[in-house]
Amino acid sequence: MVDFLNPADWVFVWLQTLLFVLLAPLFSGWIKWLKCLLQNRRPPSLLQPYRDLLRLVRKDVLLADNASVLFRGAPYIICGCTVLAASVVPLLVLHQPISAMADVIVLVGLFALARFFLALAGMDVGTAFGGMGSSREMTVSALAEPAMLMVVFTLSMVASSTNLSTLVEHGLQQQSVLRPSILFALIALIMVAIAENARIPVDNPATHLELTMIHEAMILEYSGRHLAMMELASQLKLTTYAVLIIDLFFPWGIAQSASAAGLGMAVVAIAVKLSLLGLLLALGETAVAKMRLFKAPTFLAMSFALAMIGMLSFVILESSK
Repeated sequence: MVDFLNPADWVFVWLQTLLFVLLAPLFSGWIKWLKCLLQNRRPPSLLQPYRDLLRLVRKDVLLADNASVLFRGAPYIICGCTVLAASVVPLLVLHQPISAMADVIVLVGLFALARFFLALAGMDVGTAFGGMGSSREMTVSALAEPAMLMVVFTLSMVASSTNLSTLVEHGLQQQSVLRPSILFALIALIMVAIAENARIPVDNPATHLELTMIHEAMILEYSGRHLAMMELASQLKLTTYAVLIIDLFFPWGIAQSASAAGLGMAVVAIAVKLSLLGLLLALGETAVAKMRLFKAPTFLAMSFALAMIGMLSFVILESSK
């Protein structure tokens, strides 16, 4: 049992969240490093994302004359919501004091709140690119969030809970057999993660071509520490989705108590699984071209359909057992 009044447990929660924040730029740098190797280009250092963030923090913040308080405060809100979302996802240990609020629906709500302020900030200054990016982001989110919630409902029917720790513990107790409901939910969640993080084929995070960018269009007017927080929030969101996929579908190795042996095994397990997931993402983005923007709704509709098929397959094949 978790002692909610034990200060040591809460210190460990803060340390785990700090590790999440420190790991996010490294995971992003790992993906870029692999993509450069796969594309026969000279890769940058794995520490380059940290250098970029430090360089941005040292620069002065330049604001448009008509920028409102919302534009100034949006980076803090977006980064704060993303850090809070990362704190509720189990990284190394299950059953922490924050597990009581570690609900998948809460996680979806925190990401939606961050996206809401991101879209408002993109429209605040009144530039054409900001408004265009915000409208595209809302279009993608209107299709991605139902698919994400359908994945949550499928998993909640399997484990009879929407609590993240309960879902992960249920996955640890199950036998390693191929279940159609879990397989369809996994594919749907991967597609949603690609769209939510503006990755290929939905968006290209490395481009600044005005007619195709979505996420980059909304942060073009930011600079200095504001841009650093936006970039950190984007990297942290990608890492959170990666850890969420690992926790829900490949939970082996995560510690159920904060013992030295359990933590050591959990660190090795999460490092190996994130490395493999980054490799798969790099391979996919190298082999697949970016799709046309008007095909993105079809892509997300397919993810919703797969999540729905996963739920129906559970009802038909597994609920009667």
